Amino acid sequence: MDNFTLMLVILAAGLGTFALRYSFIYLLGRVHMPVPLRRAMRFVPAAVLAALVLPALVLTPQGAPASTALNPRLLAGVVAALVMWRSRRMPLSLVAGMGTLWTLEALAGHY
Repeated sequence: MDNFTLMLVILAAGLGTFALRYSFIYLLGRVHMPVPLRRAMRFVPAAVLAALVLPALVLTPQGAPASTALNPRLLAGVVAALVMWRSRRMPLSLVAGMGTLWTLEALAGHY
């Protein structure tokens, strides 16, 4: 694939992505959504976040399922979730989760 074709593909993908996302923003104010649907839409960000984070917690970096419950990523995720649940402070949960991950990996000799 030559550079011009590659640039056209990247531009088309960018415009398509923008059009798709903008259509939802544009239509949201002009289309009446039923109350149950509007209520259900509040859970979309949490569901998307879970779908993005959960595979990183239960799979190894190579993509295989973690074979043990003592998976450092899973334990660090649990610590971060508990800190977030109790404190409601995102920076604190990030520090707790990353600190736990780094500590467990250093103890296991992954560095």
